[in-house]
Amino acid sequence: MGDGAGNLGLHHHPHHRSVSSSNPSLLCGPLSLRLSLSSRSRGLAAARDLSQGELILTVPKSALMTSQSLLKDEKLSVAVKRHTSLSSTQILTVCLLAEMSKGKSSWWHPYLMQLPRSYDTLANFSQFEKQALQVDDAIWVTERAILKAELEWKKAIPLMEELKLKPQLQNFRAWLWASSTVSSRTMHIPWDDAGCLCPVGDFYNYAAPGEEPCGWEDLKGARNESSLQNSSFWNKDATNNSDAGQDDVLSQRLTDGGYKEDLAAYCFYARKNYKKGEQVLLSYGTYTNLELLEHYGFLLDENPNDKVFIPLEPEVYASSSWPKDSLYIHQNGKPSFALLSALRLWATPASERRSVGHLVYSGTQLSAENEIFVMGWIAKSCHVVLENLPTSVEEDSLLLCAVDKMQDPNVPMEVGNALRSPGVEFSAFWEVHDLKIGDGNGGLLLSEKARRSMERWKLAVQWRLRHKRILVDCISHCTEIISSLSPTFLGHRGYQS
Repeated sequence: MGDGAGNLGLHHHPHHRSVSSSNPSLLCGPLSLRLSLSSRSRGLAAARDLSQGELILTVPKSALMTSQSLLKDEKLSVAVKRHTSLSSTQILTVCLLAEMSKGKSSWWHPYLMQLPRSYDTLANFSQFEKQALQVDDAIWVTERAILKAELEWKKAIPLMEELKLKPQLQNFRAWLWASSTVSSRTMHIPWDDAGCLCPVGDFYNYAAPGEEPCGWEDLKGARNESSLQNSSFWNKDATNNSDAGQDDVLSQRLTDGGYKEDLAAYCFYARKNYKKGEQVLLSYGTYTNLELLEHYGFLLDENPNDKVFIPLEPEVYASSSWPKDSLYIHQNGKPSFALLSALRLWATPASERRSVGHLVYSGTQLSAENEIFVMGWIAKSCHVVLENLPTSVEEDSLLLCAVDKMQDPNVPMEVGNALRSPGVEFSAFWEVHDLKIGDGNGGLLLSEKARRSMERWKLAVQWRLRHKRILVDCISHCTEIISSLSPTFLGHRGYQS
C-alpha cells in the first residue's frame, strides 16, 4: 500500500520526512500506519508532534474512488444509465463490485486489497447475534438494516447480471461486503450523495465529538445530526467550510476534514495537539453507540453522545412540544433537558400548566414535590426496563469475560467447561456453531465463521451492557436528587438499585 499511496498522489503536510529502512512505515510525513494485531485494527499515528488545525494529509480528487471516477469505464457507464431506479449508494456499491472483479488489472487494486474482508455492521448480524442485543429498539434497527440490504441487493441484481459479474460477486454475501464498505468507509463529497472512498484517509479511527453543555443540547435543534433521515448518516460527514487556522471554528467543528474545491483534494486536519506516536483520530460526526454499530460496526465504551430512551406515557408527549427524539437519558445517567422539562410539565395539573410553562422551558424546578415525583417516576421506569431484560449487568459482565477467554489463544482450553457457565446464551452460541472441544491439547475448534460471529456477539453484549449501565446510573442519579430533597422519601419507594 505504500507504493500504491504514492502512485495515487497522496500528500502529507508539512515538513515531509522520508521513512528509514530500519523503521518502515506505510506513510511518510506527519503520519504513519499503526497496526494492532490483538484487536485486528489499524490506525494512523503521529510521526512527529502535530498542532491543532494543522493540515496533515491531502488526497487529490483523482485518488478518490467515486461513482464518477469508476463510471469512466464505458461498459459500466452504459449499463448503469439503463438502471435509473437505483440510488447513488446502490450504484457505488455495484461499481465497487465491478472494480473488484478486475483483480490486479484494476488501477485501484493496491487500495482494494487493503479493505477489510468482513464487517460487523448490523446488516451482517445473524439471528442469534441480533437477539443478543436484547433491547426491542436495537433489534428493530437491526432487522431494518438487514431488510434494507436485502431489498437494495435484489434491485441491483439485474445490473450485476448485465455486467456479467462473477457469480460469487453477485450473491448477497458479496453485496453485504460492498454495501458495508460504502456505509462504513465513505466520506462526504458535494457532488455525490453516496460519498467517496478515500485511500489512506479511511485509516483514521473514530473520536466522538465532546458532549454539549448540559441542558442546552435540546435547545439547539434536538441534535438533528442523529436523525436517521440525515444523509450524512451514511457517510463520514467531513464537511469543513472554514480555514483551519480559525480557532473559534476549530472548537465548533464536528469533523476534522473535508473536500476543498480550491485544492481539488480531500484535506485532513489535526483535531487537537498530538505528540509523536499518539494515534491521530477523526470525528465522523455525532453518533450513539447503536448508530455507530449500525453504520460502522464498532462502539465506544465511553461515548458522550450515547443515549437511552425509556417508555413514556402518551400524555407526556402531548403535554409538551419537545420532539420525541429529544426525550432521553444521557450516557452519564442524567435525563436530558427536554425529558426533565416534559415530565415536570406532565406532573403538573393540566389547569396549571400554562402558568408554569415558561418556568419549565427555562429549566427551572417547579417544586420539591414535583421534582421528587419526576425523579421517582424516571427511576422506577428505568428499574422496570432493567427487570424486563433477560440478563443483568453482572451477568453480562461475566459473559464478556468468558468470551474474552475464548478469544484468547493463551488461555488453556481445559477451562472449556467453565466457559459455558454464564448460562443459556453461551449454550445457544455453542449449539448454533456446533462447537467442540478438541482432543490432545483440549483446544477449542473455532471456524472462521464462528470467530466472526463471536466478535459480533461480543459487540451485541457490549452494547446492551452499556445500555443497562446508563439505566443503572440514571437510577443512582435520580435517587441522589430525591435524597437531597427529602431524605425520608427513599424509605417508601421500591425502585432502588
